[in-house]
Amino acid sequence: MTTSAVAQRPRARAALRHRLAERGVDRTLLLILPGALAVLALFCYPFLYGLQLSFQPAKGGVLGAYRAFFSDPFARKSIWATFSLAIPASLINVGASVPISYRMRREFRGKRLLLAILVVPITLGTVLTAEGILEFYGPAGWFNRTLHWLGLADSPVHLTMNYTGVLLSLIISGFPFSYLLTHSYLSGIHPNLEKAAATLGAGWWQRFRYVTFPLLLPGLMTTFCLSFVMAFAVFPSALMVGDPDGKTHVISIEVYQAALERFDYVQGCADAMIMTVLMLAVLAAVTGLRARLYSGATGGKG
Repeated sequence: MTTSAVAQRPRARAALRHRLAERGVDRTLLLILPGALAVLALFCYPFLYGLQLSFQPAKGGVLGAYRAFFSDPFARKSIWATFSLAIPASLINVGASVPISYRMRREFRGKRLLLAILVVPITLGTVLTAEGILEFYGPAGWFNRTLHWLGLADSPVHLTMNYTGVLLSLIISGFPFSYLLTHSYLSGIHPNLEKAAATLGAGWWQRFRYVTFPLLLPGLMTTFCLSFVMAFAVFPSALMVGDPDGKTHVISIEVYQAALERFDYVQGCADAMIMTVLMLAVLAAVTGLRARLYSGATGGKG
C-alpha cells in the first residue's frame, strides 16, 4: 500500500465525521442513549407485551377479549364516562387559562403571589386534591356549612361522590399545566404585533381576535392534547370523589378491575389497548386539525 493511500484514510474518516455531524450524527448523539433505553424498558416493552397478551384469551379466539368488552353494556358505558369527563375538563382548563395568561403577561402588584396560587395544585397531586375536595365540598364540608350559614341552602349540595366531584378534581389538578403552557405560548408572541394593530385603530378585542388568538390557537390545541391525556387517564379522582360503580366508571377503572380484581390479565390488557386507541384517535384528530392552522413564525422573544 502506498504512502499516499495511508495518508488519505484519516482525511476520509474526518470527512465522513464532518458529513455525519452536519446531519446531527456525532458523539453528542450518545446523550440520548440513556433516555432511549429508559423508554424502551419502561414503555415500549410493557406496551408490546400487553398488546400481544391481549390477543391470547382463554376462549373466544384471538379477538375474544375485545369482543367481551364491547358485548358488556356496563363496560361500553365506560367509554362515554371517560370522554364526558376528559373533554369538558380539558376545554375548561384551556379556556380558563387564556384570559388569565393574557392578563399575566403584564407586570402588576401581587403578580408573583397570584402565580404561586395558580400553580400550587401541581405540588398536591391527584390523591391530596381529591381529599381536599371531600373535606371542602363534602356534605359536612366548609362549602356547605357556608351555604347553610348564609341561608342559601337548607340541605347539603351534593358535589362529591358523583360526576361533579371528579370534574372539579380534574380542573383543579389540570389547570396549572394548561396555564403554564398557554402562558409560554403567549410569551412567544411579540408585543409589537399588537402595538402595530393598535396604531391602525384596532381595539383590544380586535387585536386579540384577529392578531393574538390566530397565533395562539396552534399552541392551545397542543395544550388541549396534553390536558386531555392527563384527564383521560383519570383514576384516583374517579374512585375517591366519584361514583366508580355508576356515572364515573371510566375505562381506567374497568382495566383495574379486570386485571387486579378479577385477575384476568388478558382482558385487562385488551381494555387498556382500547383505551389507548380511543385516546390516540382524539389526539390524531386534534393534531391533524392543528396542522391546517397557521404554524409560521410568531415573532417570539426567545
